[in-house]
Formats: sequence, C-alpha cells, structure tokens
Amino acid sequence: MNLINEEHTYMLQTYKRQNLVLARAKDKYVWDSRGKKYLDFFSGISVSNVGHCNPRVVAAIRRQAGKLIHVSNHYYVEQQVQFAAELVNASFPGQVFLSSSGAEANECAIKLARKRGHPGGRYEIISFINSFHGRTLATLSATGQMKFHKGFEPLVPKFRFAPFNDLAAAKKLITGKTAAIIVEPVQGEGGVNPASREFLKGLRALCDRHDMLLIFDEIQTGMGRTGTLFAYQQYGVTPDIMTLAKSLAGGLPLGATLVAKKLQHIFTYGDHGSTFGGNPVACAAAREVLKILTPAFLAKSRATGAYFRHGLEALVRRYPCIKEVRGRGLMLGMELDFPGKDIVQFCLERGLIINCTQDRVLRFLPSLTVTRHDVDTALKILEDAWQTSKK
Repeated sequence: MNLINEEHTYMLQTYKRQNLVLARAKDKYVWDSRGKKYLDFFSGISVSNVGHCNPRVVAAIRRQAGKLIHVSNHYYVEQQVQFAAELVNASFPGQVFLSSSGAEANECAIKLARKRGHPGGRYEIISFINSFHGRTLATLSATGQMKFHKGFEPLVPKFRFAPFNDLAAAKKLITGKTAAIIVEPVQGEGGVNPASREFLKGLRALCDRHDMLLIFDEIQTGMGRTGTLFAYQQYGVTPDIMTLAKSLAGGLPLGATLVAKKLQHIFTYGDHGSTFGGNPVACAAAREVLKILTPAFLAKSRATGAYFRHGLEALVRRYPCIKEVRGRGLMLGMELDFPGKDIVQFCLERGLIINCTQDRVLRFLPSLTVTRHDVDTALKILEDAWQTSKK
C-alpha cells in the first residue's frame, strides 16, 4: 500500500490534497519523494517566510530541544518570557498570550473582547464578508464565508458581517451591544484583498468613539509577509489586539495574541489557557525568526515583491483573461475570469508550487528569501501556462 492509499485509509478526509508527496525542503525549494525539485511560491500557506529549514532556526531548535522540550505552564519558562518581551518591543506596548495556532490566537482575542464587554452586556463582534479567522467553532462563526458554516449550525451567535472596505456598512452594524471589530489588513483566504488605509483608519475611529476593541488578524499578513514586520505598520493604525501564527516560529506551531497595555487586566487566573501554548522549542525558533527579519531583510523582500508585482501586471496587459493583480509585499493575488485549478496544476508539473483561492484567484506566498531570478522563473512558467491554455 503506498502512502497516498494509506492516507485515505487512516486519515479523516478533510484535505483535498494535490497528488504530491513531499520528502524534504530547503529555503525556497521542496523535493518530492521521487527527487523532483519545485520552486515553492506558497510556503506552506505563508508559514516558511524565512525559508524552509532556515539553518539559523534549525540551530535554535536543536539547542533548545537538548535542554527543554516541554514544561507545564504552571511554571515559568525562560524562552516564553524572552520571546514575549521581544515581540512586544517589536510591535506595541502590551502583553502576550501564547498558543499553538492561529485559530487559538483568535479564540483568545474573541474571549477577551467578550469578557471586557460582559459587565455592560456587550458581546457582538463585527467581522467582514470573505474574511477567514479559523476553524474552531468561535473562529468559524467569525469567518465571513458561509460555505464554511454549512453543517455546523447553530454557530456561536452575535457575529455580524459587513462588506470589506465598506466603512459605512460597518458603522450601521454598531449597536449598544457591540464589543469589537475583527479584520484582516489583507484578506488571505478571501482572495488577497487589501484593506484601504481609509477603511482601517475609519475602523480605528469608530472603535475609539464607541469604546470598542479593534482586533487585527495578522496571522497571514504578519512576520514580514506584506513588506513590514506587521501589516498594521504600513497603515498607521495600531490595533488593540493583534493575532499572529503561521510563520511566527519558522515552521513550528506557535500562535500569539498581543493585547494592548490598557487591556492586560481583563483576563485573570484561569480565564484562558493552553497546554502546548508557548512551547519552549517553538519560542526559541520564534526568537530566531525575529532576529532574521531585520529592516534590511524586509527592505529586500519589499523590493522583490515590487519586482514580482510588476511582472504579474505585465501579464495582465497581455492576457485579457486576467482581471487584476492585488496585494502587498510578497502576498499577491491574480484574479482570473475562469477557474484557476488548471493553471495551478500546469505550474506544478513545471516545478512551481502556487495556490488558488476563491476558485479564481491565484495566490502567491513565496518565501521572503526569493530572488529576482526566482521571480523570473515563476513568471516564465506562468507565461507558458497562458500560452498553453490560450486563454
């Protein structure tokens, strides 16, 4: 029985996988079980931002694994405290809750918003259409894509949805029971839709006016993905709560909920917890990731992102079937006027890994270590795809 058959036999069929068995990875490349090499422009859904198996991250993991792999959160853990301090110093004043995933980070944010609003009977949270915040019951309820809700009703109540980038619509949803607004600076799973500066600034103003919390879900946009360490830094808008995960620990599972200083008293002992949250090995890896993401590193990735976007926009001008290119930094999407799955398969066969979301949006999330040469390689394969499909 081969591995694919065994997967079908022994694992719940929750993933529609491509017919590819990956065996190893290094920097921006992965190799399959037959030894074929692929240029990875998906990075495990924006997890390997500093490259697959980054040697500095691997060394940090090895050092820590030889000392302490796990300890209960009943005790103080040096790597947790040091990482939390470094994360706060790299963002905004506050405190951190560490978990194991993005969904858990958002769960923490939702619980904190509800607890803060509880004395005044405020529990409603405004989210946005085409958002994606996770697959636990609460984060699924916060997700503005009804296709993910089917079969799991009734969901957690009192999440209300406005069109993305529509400030007036969000304002109309505010009631005396509204506790918070949760938003992605760039919607990822929703089709790589960037928020406008005016929209996020308007949400900040609404939250200040109505004493609501502004939550930025930076699980996909954080850790350099959009060209700055965190996307909020490009907008001039600081949230009350920021959630992080994915690339936070260079490939190990780690989530973080960063809470502004004014809110650090909301949770008390026993209000929230996580057995594996703040795992020492993951925290050691995350500390090294933060060290790698220097201003010079981020400036280089921004330049590469601009170069890649210019190349994608050149394709738009040549092929009418491409509607537009959008995104920030090295988080880019190309919307088509036809389903993109065949383009994804063509690229895979040519040694390029990309993704398609929302059926018609090709999504590009390469490692931040990619070069102009790598971009040229990807653009050539995409050009061949259009030529072959004759779209």
